[in-house]
Amino acid sequence: MASDMNDYFNKKKNENKSSGGGGGFKGPTPPKMDFNMGGPKAGLLYVIAAIFVLLFVAKPWVIIEEGERGILANYGKYEEKSLLPGFHFLVPIVQKVYVVDTRVRIINYANRIERSASTGQGIIVKPAITVLDKRGLPVSIELTMQYRLNAQFAAQTISNWGFSWEEKIINPVARDVVRNVVGKYEAESLPINRNTIAEQIEAGMRESIQSLENTPAVLQSVQLREIVLPAKVKEQIERVQLAKQQVEQAQQEVERAKQDAFKRAEEARGHAEAVKIAAKGKAEAITIEADAKAKANKVISASLTTKLLELEQIKVQGKFNDALRVNKDAKIFLTPGGSTPNIWVDTKDAQKRVTSH
Repeated sequence: MASDMNDYFNKKKNENKSSGGGGGFKGPTPPKMDFNMGGPKAGLLYVIAAIFVLLFVAKPWVIIEEGERGILANYGKYEEKSLLPGFHFLVPIVQKVYVVDTRVRIINYANRIERSASTGQGIIVKPAITVLDKRGLPVSIELTMQYRLNAQFAAQTISNWGFSWEEKIINPVARDVVRNVVGKYEAESLPINRNTIAEQIEAGMRESIQSLENTPAVLQSVQLREIVLPAKVKEQIERVQLAKQQVEQAQQEVERAKQDAFKRAEEARGHAEAVKIAAKGKAEAITIEADAKAKANKVISASLTTKLLELEQIKVQGKFNDALRVNKDAKIFLTPGGSTPNIWVDTKDAQKRVTSH
């Protein structure tokens, strides 16, 4: 093949010389290429090509992204220190890297899911946790847990628990803690103690996970979403609540009646006080008037002297004299003392008048 290529370029060179005619344009002479693949240069090309193929197939490097860690294995044995995010070279065949996710993951325990399933994006859905209450009645607990692999001990966790560490750690711990907490209460009291139960479940899970060697996981949060009670317990709670509402309503009516009675009593008391005050005022007015009259009479009595009485007698006698001038036939009766009122009778009047002065 190389000799054919050389013949081709030699032929082209001769054609250029013949066509130039001696004084024509002479193009540049192409370099002489040696394509002899059997020489020492060919071996070097083979080596380089083999290296590129080996790199492409073996891929002796790995890229660890943020939120991940690399578990380096030498001949199948995991290194204690995990690889941080970045670019790392490997020794093909001898070394291997397993990439694990250290970002926050979520487990939803819900009644609407009949079997364990994964929805992707680090979210796992499992059936609700069914446990027994203090009296042995079944209760379903719906939870949402947020957790992540402890990046500091990722290699130890994978070495001890394997890549299915979630099923071996998180799920058993959640069910065991919920069983222990809910088992202390009767079903009817679970809704009332909801906040306390949620706190106890979260505290129990944290303690259980942290007590494991190297703390394989970090618990972010535990949310108690629903407490599903048996139908009979629900009915009983509804009856109790209805009875409580009726009692509260009756208490409100009694309180309202008490308030109305108190209001009426206050109104009656106010009216009685008003009457009492009015009567007292009237009595005081009469007493004041009587006292005034008594004082007036006392003053008048003190002012009646002998001379004053004689003067009054003279005035009365003058009136009698005036009367006799008008009616000479009248009979006059004078009481003893002279100053007391006198009575006279007009005998000429058929009906007889009696007059007092």
